[in-house]
Amino acid sequence: MDTVGLNSYLLVAAILFVCGVVCMAVKRNGIGVLMGVELVLNGANLNLVAFSRYTILGLDGQVLALFVIVLAAAEAAIALAIALNFYNNHLTIDIDRGSELQG
Repeated sequence: MDTVGLNSYLLVAAILFVCGVVCMAVKRNGIGVLMGVELVLNGANLNLVAFSRYTILGLDGQVLALFVIVLAAAEAAIALAIALNFYNNHLTIDIDRGSELQG
């Protein structure tokens, strides 16, 4: 029986992280960038949980992953509120229009 090792988890986490970074770099609307940030945070969470399972850290990695999930939920709520406010003022969520906000 073939078991899943630490390298497999790290590979999936790296793929999630790279997909998130590419999504943040390529997308031009706010929702797409938020999706990229969530992918990056999920890649980091997968690393934390995998290292807590395969090393002597114990539950420390899982507790840190829980804090990252709480941080991601707060970030998503605040960012969506900002995006809705930006949409109400400019009728678009295009990030390039944000240069008008410089004071």
